[in-house]
Amino acid sequence: MAKVKRLSALLLVFVMIFVLAACSKSNGSSEPSTSSTNGSATDGGIDTSKFVKISYVVLGNKPTNGQFEKVLAEVNKIMKEKINAELEWKWVEWADWQTKYNLLLASGESIDLITIGTDWLDTWANAQRGAFKNLDDLLPKYAPETWKSVKAEDWEQSKYNGKIVLIPEDQYTQWVNHGFFYRGDWAKEAGITEPIKDWETLGKYLQYIKDNKPDVIPWDLASGAQTFGGFNASYSDNLELPISTGNIPLFAANSFEDPYTVAEPIYSDVMVKYATMMKEWADKGFWREDALNNKNDNRVALKAGLSGLDQHHTQTYSTLRVEMDKQQPGSDLQMFAFNSTRGTNLMSLSITHGGTSLGAHSKNPERALMAYDLIRNNEQIYHLINYGMEGVQYEIKDGKRVLPEGYNETNDAFYSDFWGGRMDKFEIPSVTVWDKIGDVYAQYDKIKKPYLYGQFVFDKTNVEAELTAISQVSSELGPAIAYGKAGDPVKAVDEFRAKLKTAGYDKVKAELQKQLDAYKAQQESK
Repeated sequence: MAKVKRLSALLLVFVMIFVLAACSKSNGSSEPSTSSTNGSATDGGIDTSKFVKISYVVLGNKPTNGQFEKVLAEVNKIMKEKINAELEWKWVEWADWQTKYNLLLASGESIDLITIGTDWLDTWANAQRGAFKNLDDLLPKYAPETWKSVKAEDWEQSKYNGKIVLIPEDQYTQWVNHGFFYRGDWAKEAGITEPIKDWETLGKYLQYIKDNKPDVIPWDLASGAQTFGGFNASYSDNLELPISTGNIPLFAANSFEDPYTVAEPIYSDVMVKYATMMKEWADKGFWREDALNNKNDNRVALKAGLSGLDQHHTQTYSTLRVEMDKQQPGSDLQMFAFNSTRGTNLMSLSITHGGTSLGAHSKNPERALMAYDLIRNNEQIYHLINYGMEGVQYEIKDGKRVLPEGYNETNDAFYSDFWGGRMDKFEIPSVTVWDKIGDVYAQYDKIKKPYLYGQFVFDKTNVEAELTAISQVSSELGPAIAYGKAGDPVKAVDEFRAKLKTAGYDKVKAELQKQLDAYKAQQESK
């Protein structure tokens, strides 16, 4: 009898196993489910049963009208459905942004996704300090669409010490070469009939405004502006190197013909010419007497017709031109790109000018990459994050984004400052972008050269103290020279150079040259 009971129990166990297996097969759990809201797995068998929040660090001033929160709520409905996660935007605001950004990465705080830029956000230096997680093993599984879409050579540009540490913004067309924006109508009044391509002609334009527009500050220059890099691009063949040295770029490369030899723009005749011209412009009253402390927004003044000059890059020009056409009809805003003077040193934008990394202390790296994969490759999410809600922030008319009827800038404006993975294929053209900007890009395309320093990582370990010291000298004396407030320009430049030498300029230059030599050998061995 005992044997019968044992046999019956075993038979019952086998029946239960068979039934459970059949149920499992019938309800689809033997194949990964695409839903995650009920605690099941996603494609590829990834467990998303635990709800998590994913942070994304961006650069910019946090919006205050509540529209961003409304849009993000719509994004998170989709995130919850697809990967059982929620995005949280973390803003590094523009006031002292560089210090705040680097301190955030150095703090050990648990950061998930974070905006990067190798040519403006110290990405390689932060990678050297271990700020980012290696992505080689994570990307294929947790961001498969992104992994497949980025070319092998572009992943190579995204490596530090042989490991992928960032996802490049490799499929978004943009130009961010810098220059001046000036009013074409006032230039014509000044007798300037050809596009401005040098600083001397720009000075003639500013003098005309000073003499003939009493209510206008020729250039309402604000504190923090840096112009020597642009001046050097206009009057030398030097190439900008991805190394930060405070207010003024202290190092460059010689030229496209000699791109791995360190140049010293501060010790060239260009620096004296620059200091002399800035002193002349200051003495002529082209900007405020207290420009070094001026906190006004020059672009606001330009759009109000109270300033005749502004400075930024081509992407800004593409929309500012449209705004000026509306706010200052007939102003015919033009752009003098610094590189156009000689046409010898215009490099294409690095694909790592924008992008996204994963913080080294991320608690949810897998889900963070899944969220990024959706932002970059899900058209609905992409449009929400980049444009807001259709019908509130925009409508589509004749294939272009337009503002909806009743749109109010104060109440309805939206922006996300997402520069970490924009995609041409999802972009919707906007009526706010000048329809002739393609002609400007075409001119750049005629003279552009490939970006040469995508994988160059300056290791400052051996010269950290000296680099800090020369950057401090640059930040202390650079603004006074740039604003013409340093007294005799030749003496000011001599003092600047002497203090740089004392701070360790030559040691930093030697280390930079050593590393450029090694980089050259690496590039030529491919």
